[in-house]
Amino acid sequence: MSAKKAKETAPQAEEVQADEVKTEAVNTEEAVAEETAAQQEVSEVDLLKTQLEEMSDKLMRTLAEYDNYRKRSQKERLEIYPEAVAQTVTKFLPILDNFDRAMESECADAEFKKGVEMILTSFKECLKALNVEEIEAEGKEFDPNLHNAVMHIESETLGENIIAAVFQKGYKIGDKVLRHAMVQVAN
Repeated sequence: MSAKKAKETAPQAEEVQADEVKTEAVNTEEAVAEETAAQQEVSEVDLLKTQLEEMSDKLMRTLAEYDNYRKRSQKERLEIYPEAVAQTVTKFLPILDNFDRAMESECADAEFKKGVEMILTSFKECLKALNVEEIEAEGKEFDPNLHNAVMHIESETLGENIIAAVFQKGYKIGDKVLRHAMVQVAN
């Protein structure tokens, strides 16, 4: 019996050993799988962190570009308005010249002349509201930045480079000259 039992226990021992080997293999495979899964999780976390940093960088760049665009647009708007006003006023200056000539001419109808004077006054008030100023010329010293000399005269009474007559008034907005005054200068 003892030999028989030994024979019977030998295969059982082998089975137990085989089961232990299988269990160790399964445990080893599970450990490797867990380690691989942990590494994948770590690499996924690193990947997600990298993607987050890239997206944050893109967002910051986009915000900076938008801020630059906003500032540039605001600057352009501020520069366009005075230029548009200057161009518009320049188109109306010949009309103002005609009203000035109408006021200088003789008129038999006093009411008509008064109406033209009211229109001229209203026109000048509108220009004043837009900060348009008439360039002072007659009796002043000639300034090539403000005046355009079209004639010269010899005069004993006027000093050198003094404006003797104004043929066409000049206008400016602030420091920007809309139209130079057309003048006669004494030598």
